[in-house]
Amino acid sequence: MIIKQKVMRNVSLTAHPTGCVRYVEDQFAWLDAKKGSDHGDRFPKRVLVIGGSTGYGLASRMVAAVMGNAATINVSFEREPAEKKVATPGWYNTMAFEREARNRRLYAESLFGDAFSKEMKQAVADLVEKDLGQVDLVVYSLASPMRIDPETGETYKSVLKPIGKTYTALSVDVQSGIIEKAVIEPAEENQIAETVKVMGGEDWQLWIDFLASRGLLAEGIKTVAYSYIGPEITFPVYREGTIGKAKEHLEHTAKVLTGRLKNLQGSAYVAVNKALVTRASAVIPVVPLYIALLYQVMKEMGLHEECTQQMFRLFTDRLYKDNDVPVDEEGRIRLDDWEMREDVQAEVDRRWKLQTEGESLVKGDLEGFRQSYDQIHGFGFDSVDYEADVDPRKI
Repeated sequence: MIIKQKVMRNVSLTAHPTGCVRYVEDQFAWLDAKKGSDHGDRFPKRVLVIGGSTGYGLASRMVAAVMGNAATINVSFEREPAEKKVATPGWYNTMAFEREARNRRLYAESLFGDAFSKEMKQAVADLVEKDLGQVDLVVYSLASPMRIDPETGETYKSVLKPIGKTYTALSVDVQSGIIEKAVIEPAEENQIAETVKVMGGEDWQLWIDFLASRGLLAEGIKTVAYSYIGPEITFPVYREGTIGKAKEHLEHTAKVLTGRLKNLQGSAYVAVNKALVTRASAVIPVVPLYIALLYQVMKEMGLHEECTQQMFRLFTDRLYKDNDVPVDEEGRIRLDDWEMREDVQAEVDRRWKLQTEGESLVKGDLEGFRQSYDQIHGFGFDSVDYEADVDPRKI
């Protein structure tokens, strides 16, 4: 079949297998060019990535495999392909990654299903025990709109809403490039609580506790979960909104886990990452405008990074640089340090004030935003023939 990109309300409904392979191959190539560094011997050798098929999770898996020759296990929820139906980009990414990893004689396995469930935790623990013995690093990188509580069976749904009052700000329509006004009504109390249940640290802690109970965490174990803070303009809908409450819970969980891992000389961290185009960020009101302006500013200043570059810096300059992981006063790893530089934020703020509702985006990199979004779904690569007849079941 000929696979075309279909986008509805900034959500891509399709993925291209050949393009997803190209995306993964490009990340391998970038990391291979960095292998001259001396950090590889410090990297973990047995890595579990919970949510390792796209974005920061996939990038974490790739950095561990390429730079440290790590054996990796991924857990993610994917839609597999059929004869006339494409898979999720995460499925294609995973197949492409594991094919290349095995060509390099690296262990790489994935389990697809509900990472929140007891059954998945049991299956992963059994696989770790059978094939790896223990793990040295656990990356928690889930971004889910819902969660079924493994104890009660109750379903919780996350929302991206402000708390207390309506939030109004400019945004940009990614398809047309026209500036528009975003109005987001405040969350109800139950929505705040449900978002924390889905996006907070409860499931991360359940994973670590379960693996520890099975004796599957190695001496010196490290675990990291990913977060975002962002600029003041997005605080009402992000840091001070429902998702912010969830991230506060995630940060508290890191401190709890560090205490529980002391007997293994282990530690838990939250890494605050840069704003990047992901399948989730593209649908958050206001964020596309901020990212388009940020991309242009950081590219002009030579500071721009994508997911793989961010995770490379996490591993080499933070988690495995030396014995003391550099953190801020709240104990967080700040990979958003370049994004939040005063000169960067001042220039983004200046350009934000140039925007006018109903007019085209000014001095922003909307093309870069679109390209990043397209490519994480396998589209937008010059080297891929998108008119070719492909079998969506094969890569």
